[in-house]
Amino acid sequence: MDELGRKTVDQFRAADKTPLVLILDNVRSMHNVGSVFRTADGFLLQGVVLCGYTPVPPHRDIQKTALGATETVEWQYFATTTEAVAALQEAGYTVMAVEQAVNSIMLDQFIPASDKPLALIFGNEVSGVDAEVMKMVEGCIEIPQSGMKHSLNISVSTGIVVWDIFAKLKNKQAQ
Repeated sequence: MDELGRKTVDQFRAADKTPLVLILDNVRSMHNVGSVFRTADGFLLQGVVLCGYTPVPPHRDIQKTALGATETVEWQYFATTTEAVAALQEAGYTVMAVEQAVNSIMLDQFIPASDKPLALIFGNEVSGVDAEVMKMVEGCIEIPQSGMKHSLNISVSTGIVVWDIFAKLKNKQAQ
């Protein structure tokens, strides 16, 4: 493990974070929640916000996929996603949904601001981001897809979107 250069919990907590927060809007699956935590850890994100009936740590089914990431990634819970969005917007975040919607921006065309933190909402596995929440966001990001289903598991969607934004932010820092 030493050769891999992995951070300790204390090093993780002290490290500069990627200015990105993930919001889970009524995500039902504990395995999906755990996977989102693991992705947030992998890319040093600022945190995860769990909303509504999204399960919260500690729970063995979350831990099964999080592999300890609930101990490193900061997280908070809000009873409603609208409360979470309002709080993040008040704190200066640009809040966007990851959703297939009219006027959505394709992920490959989306350019994150380098001077303002970003919060992304991922919705319920079946119904997506709640309609009331969609009225509050500053836009939607959509993952371009070419197949018949045009649907990805939330853990897969999170990984794709976070990697893309992480890479774009790192490229901006390098310039």
